[in-house]
Formats: sequence, C-alpha cells, structure tokens
Amino acid sequence: MPQYFDIIGDIHGHADALQALLQKLGYAQINGTYQHAEHKVIFLGDFIDRGLQQREVIELVKPMIEQGFALSVMGNHEFNAICYATIGPDGKPLRTRSNKNTEQHQAFLDAYPDESERSQLIEWFKTLPMYIELSEIRVIHASWNNNALEVLSPLLNEQRCLLDEHYATCSDKGSDAYNALETILKGPEVQLPEGVSFNDKDKNPRDQARLKWWHPEHFDVTDRLHLGDGLTNAHKLDQLQIDSDHSYPADHKPLFVGHYWRDGEPAPLSDNQNSACLDYSVAENGKLVAYKWRGEEKLDRDGFEW
Repeated sequence: MPQYFDIIGDIHGHADALQALLQKLGYAQINGTYQHAEHKVIFLGDFIDRGLQQREVIELVKPMIEQGFALSVMGNHEFNAICYATIGPDGKPLRTRSNKNTEQHQAFLDAYPDESERSQLIEWFKTLPMYIELSEIRVIHASWNNNALEVLSPLLNEQRCLLDEHYATCSDKGSDAYNALETILKGPEVQLPEGVSFNDKDKNPRDQARLKWWHPEHFDVTDRLHLGDGLTNAHKLDQLQIDSDHSYPADHKPLFVGHYWRDGEPAPLSDNQNSACLDYSVAENGKLVAYKWRGEEKLDRDGFEW
C-alpha cells in the first residue's frame, strides 16, 4: 500500500484544534502519541506564537515527529524563534528584540520561561527541514522557488536543515541567502511604487506586497498581490515588474504550503489543481485545515478536512 499523508496547516499554539483534527482524521493516541496505522502527518510549521497552548502543541507534535508518525518543515515562526534566541557575531541577537518582535513572540516566551528548557526546544527547531520533496508531492512553508532553493542548497545539511553557522548568513538583510530564505518561508514580495503602502493584518505598514505565486503571469497585477484595501492601478501598480520565476507551473507535482491566512471554503489555490494552502487562520478564529492526500495528481475540494 502506498504511503498516504495528511498535511496539516499552521497551528500557532492551538492544541485543542489540532487534537480534534487528528481524531477526525482517524488518528488515535497510543502510549501518549497520536498515530495512524496507514497514514502519516506532514506539518507545515508555525507550531508556535499567537495562541495560548504553545507547550501543549509542542508536547503533541514533537513525539509524533520523533517517533516517525509525522514529518514537518520549518515555518517562519520557528526560524524567527531561533534567530531571536541566537546571538550573532556582532554580539546582538540575529532577530532584533524590538517591542514588535517580542510582542509577536511573547506567548512562546511565557510558555517556556526557563531559558534552559527553551534553548533545548530551539535546538529541536533546528532539526526541521526547510522543505520536503517526495517522489509525488512537495511541502514547504510559503512558496516553492527553484532559484531560492538553489541559493540555499549549500547552506543545508543532508536532511535539508539549515546549518548552524548559516542562521547568521540568512539573517544578513539584503543578502542572497536572506532573500532566498524570505522567499521560501514568507513568500515572494514585490516592492510597491514609491510612496505607496498599506497596513497588514497586524496593522503594520508595508511598502512591499506578497505575491500570489499560484496565479499565472497573465493575471492582472492587482489579482496577483496581497494588498490592503484601496490600492488600485491608480497607484501605478500596473507598472510593477514581477520576476517570472515567482510561479508554480501547471505540470509540476502537487505542492502544499501554509502561511497565507486564507479564509472561506478550503480549495486548491489555482485552476491547475496542483497547489494548496492549508493555513486558514486558526489563530484569528478561523479553522485548522488538513489535506488528505491519497496519491492523486490533481487536488480537489474533497481532500480538505477541518
């Protein structure tokens, strides 16, 4: 029988939702660990931050991964946690401990007040690979980009985990490594015209917009970008140049991502039916979503569960 996978989106400290979803998918707790005789979970990362059950989530997912009942990729929140805790060559944390960054990370810090215990968990985060590529599917946190993965390849070990010494490399803002890691963990972004900005979901002003890489190049630019209300072509958006490598071709194997805070009825990302986002905003009263992959080349609505 082929290996079947249940791919689960961003959890963000919501253990109750995860437990309910696993049970709905047919997993049972045996000797304290959720498992299934025929299926395996693949987590999309972002276990931590935002929700109030940080520790409970880790206590659930970590044994599943360590005992072989689940796989996982790294999310941007695990990467951020590592960099927040890591002192760089200049004697400063790789991720600035600003009010904004600390507030975003506070639920995790509160759940693990003991620095020694928190450090052990940070080391475990480092064992999460940047991506998973199997013979029939791909899994990555935000976007699959061959150019970015080529840049990162020399910085990864055989398990596709970022080598310790390259957390600083990938935190050097503006470097090729930084841009590549931003692309795969946070998604490609496009610089907006000078003077144009919008507020993101956390009310932070942004002068760059996330690209909907799953939309073909022939789509109007305003349909290819995550934008705030009120931004239109009147803001010269039609003049933006978008790199052609920021797309996912129709003939590529099924791809699963999280990260994008979607809402509504879960469905494949594009008409190509070869990509799906499983982040449906559980941290903002949305739902925790899984895709039950059973070997199909084309993804469909029936594969989603929540």
